[in-house]
Amino acid sequence: MKERIEALRTQRAKLHGGGGPTRVAKQHEAGKLTARERLGLLFEPDTFQETQLFTRHRCTRFGLEGKSMPGEGVVTGFGVVDGRTCCAASQDFTVAGGSVGEASAGKICGIMDDALKTGSPFVFINDGAGARIQEGVDALHGYGEIFYRNVLLSGVVPQISVIAGPCAGGAAYSPALTDFIIQVRTAGQLFITGPQVIKEVTGEEITAQQLGGVESHAHYSGVVHLVAEDDAHALDITRRLLSFLPSNNSEDAPFYSDMHPSEIGPDESLETIVPVDPRTPYDMKEVLLRVVDGGDFMEIQEHFAPNIIIGFGRLAGRTIGIVANQPMHTAGVLDIDSSDKSSRFIRFCNAFNIPIVTFVDVPGFMPGIQQEYHGIIRHGAKMLFAYAAATVPKMTVIVRKAYGGAYLAMCAKSLGADRSCAWPGGEIAVMGAEGAVNVLYRKEIAASEDPEAARKEHLDAYRKEFANPHAAASRGLIDDIIEPAETRSYLASALDLLRNKRELRPQKKHGLIPL
Repeated sequence: MKERIEALRTQRAKLHGGGGPTRVAKQHEAGKLTARERLGLLFEPDTFQETQLFTRHRCTRFGLEGKSMPGEGVVTGFGVVDGRTCCAASQDFTVAGGSVGEASAGKICGIMDDALKTGSPFVFINDGAGARIQEGVDALHGYGEIFYRNVLLSGVVPQISVIAGPCAGGAAYSPALTDFIIQVRTAGQLFITGPQVIKEVTGEEITAQQLGGVESHAHYSGVVHLVAEDDAHALDITRRLLSFLPSNNSEDAPFYSDMHPSEIGPDESLETIVPVDPRTPYDMKEVLLRVVDGGDFMEIQEHFAPNIIIGFGRLAGRTIGIVANQPMHTAGVLDIDSSDKSSRFIRFCNAFNIPIVTFVDVPGFMPGIQQEYHGIIRHGAKMLFAYAAATVPKMTVIVRKAYGGAYLAMCAKSLGADRSCAWPGGEIAVMGAEGAVNVLYRKEIAASEDPEAARKEHLDAYRKEFANPHAAASRGLIDDIIEPAETRSYLASALDLLRNKRELRPQKKHGLIPL
């Protein structure tokens, strides 16, 4: 038995070595960690238990017959992250470029099945060459099995993808099916067709980094949610993100008992952040940082559609999802990209029992020919659908202006807000005063002896009636008008009441969101 144990240890050591010292060194020279080093940063020490280490391919073509590929180019298993179990797969670029074949796909599917059975989050660290060409349709079938499981896991356990190297072709669709994508700035590349193919087909020339790097996906396409400077940073982000999330859809997110509503006092600094003039911009993040516990706000998709802010924070120790207009960018107007960005986030929060707090300062939906041609109606309707369909606690704070259909789209009472309040400077109206007066009193202003004086008179009258939240409050369309300093305590008390909220909906397979 001792001889057998020694032989086993030798075999394990060889398999743990991946592609060997030369390829490991080359991985390090490229500024990348190995698959196992990455998992070592994700999990707490001595908690990782590997699965299917001894898996081998059965391909007998193109020189693969009898060829050893340690771990089949992927390391799978589970461990502990902040006291909770998490499942993970990490592609090993030192073995066949991390390519996925029949056997490696089986390993990935196996650990995904474990995540589903045990209600554990799944983290997939991507650093591979895509489907293994030598295995042909078997490799494609393997990726299909992974995609299928991505969909099975969706809404059941959180799924996080880390793009730590190349992730091209069909392989890019697995991250796209997960909840969050974290991309390493210099090493991560994510695209369907590479620069060479694009040049051959369209004649366009572009580098791999320009095509599938952080700038393209975090700023323009919106595919990437979070950006990391290196592998270690990516795993730090992953751990932090997991700290805000429940392990599965039947649990609540971790509760931090260091804060309690009774201990939350007024914050008078909130009274000076928002300008009275509705046309003057300010940074909505300054409001959010004063509302969440310890100023700890984790923003998602910071660089994409910056006119709306989404992210996670905690209130009285409980995780909340935050959606907020950002007046610093295009006055916080809603457009196609911001509608998509917020709708997806709202649906994630609803799937995982995370209450949603919405901060409103919105002038309307973005006007323009291109917005109409590209479907602002369809995309804007996604927000209406997402909020109306959400059954988690929903709380809305009208910070300043709330105009037109955008007022509704930002979780108005009629869209199912459980608590809706406004600051004293809140304006709830079909449109801004200037536009409304031009429509309502155009003839009177034109016929007056002094049109400017007449316009000012009508503006003052309109603002007196509508540039405050009292009309809405009198009709029960908002629950309260609160002082800005009370925002944090008001929301904390509401959250405490609503945390056991139950809401019955008509029985159906699923609604049909306007995609």
